Amino acid sequence: MGKLCPGTYEGDEDRTIEKPPSADAAERYRANLQGEVDSASLYRALADVEPDPNLATVYGRLASVEEAHATYWRKQLERMGRRLPALRPGFRPRALSWLARRFGPQFILPAINTLEHLDSGSYDKQPEAVAGGLPQAERSHARIIDALAGKQGIAGTTLARLEGRHRGFGGNALRAAVLGANDGLVSNLSLVTGVAGAALTSHAILITGIAGLLAGACSMALGEWLSVNSSRESYQRQIDAEATELAEVPAEEKEELALIYQAKGLSEEQARALAERLMADKDTALDTLVREELGIDPNELGGSAIVAATTSFLLFALGAIFPVIPFAVTGGVPALVASVVLSGIALFVIGAATSLFTGRGTLFSGARQLVVGLLAAAVTYGIGHLIGAAIG
Repeated sequence: MGKLCPGTYEGDEDRTIEKPPSADAAERYRANLQGEVDSASLYRALADVEPDPNLATVYGRLASVEEAHATYWRKQLERMGRRLPALRPGFRPRALSWLARRFGPQFILPAINTLEHLDSGSYDKQPEAVAGGLPQAERSHARIIDALAGKQGIAGTTLARLEGRHRGFGGNALRAAVLGANDGLVSNLSLVTGVAGAALTSHAILITGIAGLLAGACSMALGEWLSVNSSRESYQRQIDAEATELAEVPAEEKEELALIYQAKGLSEEQARALAERLMADKDTALDTLVREELGIDPNELGGSAIVAATTSFLLFALGAIFPVIPFAVTGGVPALVASVVLSGIALFVIGAATSLFTGRGTLFSGARQLVVGLLAAAVTYGIGHLIGAAIG
């Protein structure tokens, strides 16, 4: 969404730029202004829905900073005598704000963090931004969001467990949900067009599509169930081993606690005193060691395998149903055309949704997904036609 969080600038906001702006400066200023408007609106939305008052204050301050940056770019446009555009937040901040209101700020924090890193350094080569101190503040804001994403992340949420083979963005539930539905759509569209190319009857195509939906959704659900269950069992084994060590060699565990807190910045005396207090209660000591030494939340253990499997099933099925619907209503070529058109619309929407966490343009992302999905369908249609002709 452009400059997602450039941060505060140093010095007077009315500071003039010595070097006359270039011919394309006005367009660049407008783009910067739109980015700041987008960022401010998103942080205001996060502040409104954040249940933790301390974090809500942080988001509110970030929004205020972005609004100040928007004022900075408005002033640059005014100095050029340009008419100020009436800007509204774009698709990305509005969509992310809706998701935050629906699922909570923690659901979209990884996506925001990714966008922050993608935009890192975008102001570095703009002399006006450098004069206003924006690049330094942008990096400062990026560190704040990075810390918030690491602190809250999406641990404990249902969709956080639905990563399957979509693990590239550090537990991004939004990414996992979008790509889970995309898997169902592309795979079942390819299956339906493949058997349609083999000249099967509409009834047979419908049965094949439903079977593909169920088979794929069950496969995804089973994979998630095994993944989460394996994680839970692994975490539990580590916790049991830590409990055994605590019972058999408490002195060594106390020393480990003291070293952990020394590494966090406490003096040796303070760290040992804190470790001594924690070791007085074995349950508290175990909980602390598991969290601090192993990095495991004993209350979560990777989430619920049943919930993860169910949600994965539903996400895959949601995408896979689009190619099948027309064959339940009509048949022949009209059903195939309707299936491709309906799936094409869904492909574009899913592609546009990926722009929420990739930072690419909405139209570009949607069009790219549409082309790739239809290309896959065309290939399978051609292969199905060849196989059907050979068998026939």
